Amino acid sequence: MTHPFATRQIPFFLTASAPCPYLPGKWERKVFTRIEIGEGPGLNDALTHAGFRRSQGVLYRPACEACDACKSVRVDAASFDWKRRWRKRVNRNGDLTLSTGTQTATMEQYELLTRYLDSRHGDGDMAGMSFGEYVMMVEDGAQRTHVAEYRDSDGMLVAAALTDILKDGLSLIYSYFDPDQDRRSLGSFMILDAVRQAEAAGLPFVYLGYWVRQSRKMGYKAAYQPLQVLTPSGWQAHAELANHGDEDDDMPG
Repeated sequence: MTHPFATRQIPFFLTASAPCPYLPGKWERKVFTRIEIGEGPGLNDALTHAGFRRSQGVLYRPACEACDACKSVRVDAASFDWKRRWRKRVNRNGDLTLSTGTQTATMEQYELLTRYLDSRHGDGDMAGMSFGEYVMMVEDGAQRTHVAEYRDSDGMLVAAALTDILKDGLSLIYSYFDPDQDRRSLGSFMILDAVRQAEAAGLPFVYLGYWVRQSRKMGYKAAYQPLQVLTPSGWQAHAELANHGDEDDDMPG
């Protein structure tokens, strides 16, 4: 399967079936393509808008047989509903300092990621990730990206979010945080702060990846309103999602 882009045909490939990580008893397949050097930002923009997600130098989206539970979602940053609980969560982390100038992987980030994975996702696909694999996660792929770092008043790194900058918004690829600081609700805070960053930059959306209604791991994204869902007719607002999920999980899958 190919699709024209710029001056070349983009090849797409289909993975073999594998157990679904979100819905027990289901099987997943993905369609994917690789990002070539020199076309990364444009291809990343176009395919993210079409419901794809980036992982290293690959863009993918679900292509499951007889299941369409995974829905691409994005937050309308300009019209975000700053409910009282969201304002309290931001204020609770008012001592944190944000830096978005980091475009390379560091050992400090990796050590925090390892602690996070061991605590929250010890049986997940990323468990046991090596530093070399983390470097690839951050640096492999030709696109506009950075690691948003959050430090406390002592200069300690407590949270980080790998973020792509698109023409129409921010795409949150993956986030992780200090698992010993539950009171801060850092996973949720980083989504809220991305909304603030997008609004300040004049970018209309924050892309959160896939929302799965039946999955606790992915259902929390529906709490951030207004939320748009990619449908066969394009991106549409789905207010019905407002009553689903308010979990403080890691980010966007």
